[in-house]
Amino acid sequence: MAITQTAVSYYGLNYVEHAEKDFKEMISHGCTAVILAVTEFDVDFWFPSINLIVKKAHELGLKILIDPWGIGKYFGGEQVSLFLQNNTENRQVSAVTGEKLPYACFNTNSFRDYFQRICIKLAGETETDGFFWDEPHYAFPKSYASITGAASDEWTCRCPVCIKKFNDYYGYTMPKIMNDDVKQFRWREALFILEDTSRKVKDIKSNIEITCCVHATLNSYYVTEYRGYDNWDMVAASPYFDIFSTTIIAWELPMSFFKHITERTVAVAKKYNKKSERWLMNYYKQPADFKQMDEVITLYADLGVDRLAGWTYRGGYGTVLAAPDALKLWDRLGDNYKRVLIK
Repeated sequence: MAITQTAVSYYGLNYVEHAEKDFKEMISHGCTAVILAVTEFDVDFWFPSINLIVKKAHELGLKILIDPWGIGKYFGGEQVSLFLQNNTENRQVSAVTGEKLPYACFNTNSFRDYFQRICIKLAGETETDGFFWDEPHYAFPKSYASITGAASDEWTCRCPVCIKKFNDYYGYTMPKIMNDDVKQFRWREALFILEDTSRKVKDIKSNIEITCCVHATLNSYYVTEYRGYDNWDMVAASPYFDIFSTTIIAWELPMSFFKHITERTVAVAKKYNKKSERWLMNYYKQPADFKQMDEVITLYADLGVDRLAGWTYRGGYGTVLAAPDALKLWDRLGDNYKRVLIK
């Protein structure tokens, strides 16, 4: 077993004295790191509290990675977006219908500048150990390759900015049907915003750590997600990312799928000399038998995963996405963290 870090996500941060109690509970559950889910509203309204919370975590011996949670609905997360509230433009546009959608187009300078200002502010004015890029994605397609998917020819983004960039690069108008040029364009542009932002925060703090977490999808010869970051080699090869991470898998999926995703995650990470991370569903749904969590975590450790992370603290207790037995699920995660973590 080679697990060197055990993390849990944490959101709703307001008061450092409350966070301190929660951090102590995380430590008692075997956590060594916290994925601090910082929203646009947190940065806008609660910013003075953020570094107090980061410093308290450090004081207690916990590592902190900031997750710009749900920003522009470009990253994963249930949070609302101030960017979308304040911008009727700079949104992703449906290739099929031409409608503007409630997702920021991360290929526009407007959103790129907004996103980078937030990250640069957090890097420069807090003592965070790093950033966690949380399931970045184009809004569509949601295909069978995704756990939230369905059959659809819909894709994004075909906004005026994307159309112009495509035309400038390829010399013809971006088609409405996805072809190979569109796929390459979307991969390249999706990677640019994260690489450029990672480079800029590393210029501020050279030792800052960047984790890029992509969807845990099939991405096979026949079935691929095409939401911007499904080319795992392209993501893992980036010199600006330190950890290659793949997101949660629903408990009802077969163990063979857990194994398939994990083997690929570890192999791609090793290929590019990166550390690997696998996520665990610790909210919303739970295993029919909690022994499944034990088996999956043992599988991850045996397959050579470097780091584990669970979404979220206390199994989402108190939220609409709480697991049915949220606190029991949280305790089981803690038992497993303490079991597999290399001391």
